[in-house]
Amino acid sequence: MDATAAPADLALDTRSGLPEDLKHLIARYPRDVWIAHDNLGDMAKFWLSRHAMFRELGTTLDQANAHFRNDKLGAREFAGFFAPRLQFFLQQLHAHHHIEDDHYFPIFRRADERLIRGFDILDRDHDTLGAGIEASVTAANRFLRALEGPPDELARAADDYAATGATLLRGLVRHLDDEEDLIVPLILDRGEQALGVGH
Repeated sequence: MDATAAPADLALDTRSGLPEDLKHLIARYPRDVWIAHDNLGDMAKFWLSRHAMFRELGTTLDQANAHFRNDKLGAREFAGFFAPRLQFFLQQLHAHHHIEDDHYFPIFRRADERLIRGFDILDRDHDTLGAGIEASVTAANRFLRALEGPPDELARAADDYAATGATLLRGLVRHLDDEEDLIVPLILDRGEQALGVGH
């Protein structure tokens, strides 16, 4: 077994949230106090807005795919709507994870050693999501090429993309929720300036 692999209960596609030992700060700073908290600074607000954008755009892509597969959207119209938004979504998600891995996660790891295991989980998530992004690109390209082909090939390609996209979106939402539950309470507890992430 790969030493970097997550235990089954912590894998992105099977877990239902953070383990209990990583919830000591979220217990002190539940989500309903975040928006009004004095320590929710510009960095955290921007970061949360990016997460909201990923959730919204991912849902929009999923809905467009469903409309196409249910014959509520024509092939040309769908391709013109879908392709640029998917490309933007995947590029932005990849860049977002790169910034977190290279800049923010190392800072947050040093801030509280009790949370290190949480960042190990989030790092593995990024690897899983990276593979999901590659699979989505492959399935989407096959899907878009099939728009010019026979209907049976198009149906198979649509089914493949729908399954791949749904897996990616489901994992992404789980990851974003857990990432926020780990990081935002830490920011509220310490403050952005003290952590070294303030502007």
